[in-house]
Amino acid sequence: MHALTRRQFSAAALSALCALTGLTGCTDIGTSESTHGSGSAPIKTPAPDSDTLRIGVRSDIVGFGYLNEQTNKYYGMEIDLASDLVNRLGYKGAEFITVTPDDRKEMLLKGKVDALIACYSIADSRLENFDFSPAYYDDEVIAVVQDSSLVNSIYGLKGLTFGTMSGSNAAPLLSIKLYDMHFSDGEVRKANEDNSDVTFDTWRLLQFPSYQELSDALEAGIIDAMVLDGAIAKSYMNDERSKLNGFVVAEQSYGIATPKGSELSDRVADVVQEMLDDGTIDTLIDKWD
Repeated sequence: MHALTRRQFSAAALSALCALTGLTGCTDIGTSESTHGSGSAPIKTPAPDSDTLRIGVRSDIVGFGYLNEQTNKYYGMEIDLASDLVNRLGYKGAEFITVTPDDRKEMLLKGKVDALIACYSIADSRLENFDFSPAYYDDEVIAVVQDSSLVNSIYGLKGLTFGTMSGSNAAPLLSIKLYDMHFSDGEVRKANEDNSDVTFDTWRLLQFPSYQELSDALEAGIIDAMVLDGAIAKSYMNDERSKLNGFVVAEQSYGIATPKGSELSDRVADVVQEMLDDGTIDTLIDKWD
C-alpha cells in the first residue's frame, strides 16, 4: 500500500494551508496498514443480539452507495458488504444512514452511526479518532478534464482552477502533490472566509458541497479540472470527459471505520479479513464494477 506523507512538504507551506483553508486531513495525511486496536479501555457498542447495526453509507455514488429515491433503497458494493458484515457479526440487520464527506466524521464521533462504510479512505489523520478494518478497496485520487479544453498534461493546468468536494482529502492531497512535483510552491496567497475559494501561486482551488455541483462546475467551465476518487469519478464520466493521463494525486484504500478502541473494531476487522480471504469482497467488486 502506498503511503503519502508530508515529509517533502515545507512546514511553513503546510501550516499556511491548514490555517488558512481548513482543508480536511491536513495533519499527517497518509495511509496505514496498522488500522485497529488502541490499547485503551473498550468503548461499548451494540451487542450482536441488538436488532440492527447503524451504518453510515453514501447515497450518491453509483456502484458503492446509492439511494434510489423511488424505492427508498440503497444499492451498491458497500451496501452489499455492509449487509453481509452484519449477518456474520450476528446482528438481525443493518440500518443505513446517509453520510457525506462533511458530516461523516462527526456522525461517528457523536455515536449517530456505529460504523462507516462510505468510500472512507484509511488515513493517518483519521487513525487519531477511529479504527479501520483491513482495506476492502484500492483506489486513486485522479483529475478529470473536459476534452474540449485540450488539456492533456498536468502542466497544461498551470494558472487554471481545480475543483474538489469539500470535506474530502482531495484538496490537501492535491496541494502536496503539486508541491512535490514543483508545480507550485505550496503557499496560500488568498482564501475566502469559508475556505471554498483558495488561491495559490500557480493555481486556484474551489471546493463544492456536493459531487454533482463539482461536476456541474466542470461542465460550465467554472473549474478546469475536478479532483476526486476514481471510484466516485465513474458516476460523472461521459463521452466529453477524460481522466488526465499520467497524473495520479494519490493512491488510497477504503476501510470500515469504527470508534477508536471500541469492542466492535476487532470484530469488524476479523470479519472483513474473512471476507477478503474467502473471496467475498472480490465477488462484490466484480458484481458492481
